[in-house]
Amino acid sequence: MALSRNRRSERTVDYWPGFVDALSTLLLAIMFLLSVFVMAQFLLTREVSGKDEVLDRLNSQIAELTQLLALERSTGQDYQDQIAGLQASLQSSETERSRLQEALSSGSGAAASAEAKAGGLQTALDSQTAISQRAQAQVELLNQQLAALRQQIAALEDALQASETRDRESQTKIADLGSRLNIALAQRVQELARYRSDFFGRLREILADRENIRIVGDRFVFQSEVLFPSGGDQLQPAGAAEMTKLADAAKQLAREIPSDINWIIRVDGHTDNVPIGGGRFTDNWQLSSARAASVVRFLVSQGVPADHLAAAGFGEYQPLDPADTPEARARNRRIELKLTER
Repeated sequence: MALSRNRRSERTVDYWPGFVDALSTLLLAIMFLLSVFVMAQFLLTREVSGKDEVLDRLNSQIAELTQLLALERSTGQDYQDQIAGLQASLQSSETERSRLQEALSSGSGAAASAEAKAGGLQTALDSQTAISQRAQAQVELLNQQLAALRQQIAALEDALQASETRDRESQTKIADLGSRLNIALAQRVQELARYRSDFFGRLREILADRENIRIVGDRFVFQSEVLFPSGGDQLQPAGAAEMTKLADAAKQLAREIPSDINWIIRVDGHTDNVPIGGGRFTDNWQLSSARAASVVRFLVSQGVPADHLAAAGFGEYQPLDPADTPEARARNRRIELKLTER
């Protein structure tokens, strides 16, 4: 028994030293990373601080340059004042030198003193002359810059005036084009009105004395009962016969109207205000649109150009007679044809 226990104790493994070593290694790694992070932050802070200092120095230099520029401008005026003073001094020196020369010619005792004085005056004059020349050079440079600036201003004024001239010319052309366009549109409207009058005149002759066909303003109005069965959108034989006559007049009109006039015959479907109860159509919108489309398809089948036809449905929302009577509802159930512009 004692031997067995000794063997089991020999097989037991002690993990604690290894765990301590791993934990120490992890702590050392974390401390190393923190040290690297702190060092990076320190370097980054120094870099940012250095850039801020450079920026401050640049701003300071810009301010100094601005002050120097202002000083230079004021110095130009000072130089001009100095030039005027130096010219006056030069004139005075010339006068003094003439006087001294006269004194030299009149007495030899005063000659040496006058010569020394004349030399001193000449040295002062040379110094003032050098200063005057520098001032004149700076004034000349400023005058050149001013002349260049004036040339740029003149060029800008010329460009602006040219732009204004082009703008006035464009406005004149636009006004002229607008006037000509209005005249052309008025002529087209007059031509279309003339053809509309001819078209309605022919329809009056063809469809004269029909009780269920009448003219309302600039539209021909067909009562729906003449063309369609109640609640339907298929042309009845009597309606097809009336539409055939209308198609003949429309085809003749299409041959006569010039191609540059955009005209159409608009077919409008209208119903009364009685709701539809069942059938193919859910409401009066669908019924009115289907009836207008049926008329357009029939006219196309008779040879009327499809690009000069249009269909629209208005349901019960544009009645001719707002009264709530059977007669008013009968008048409101209609198909209208109108010759108009596209």
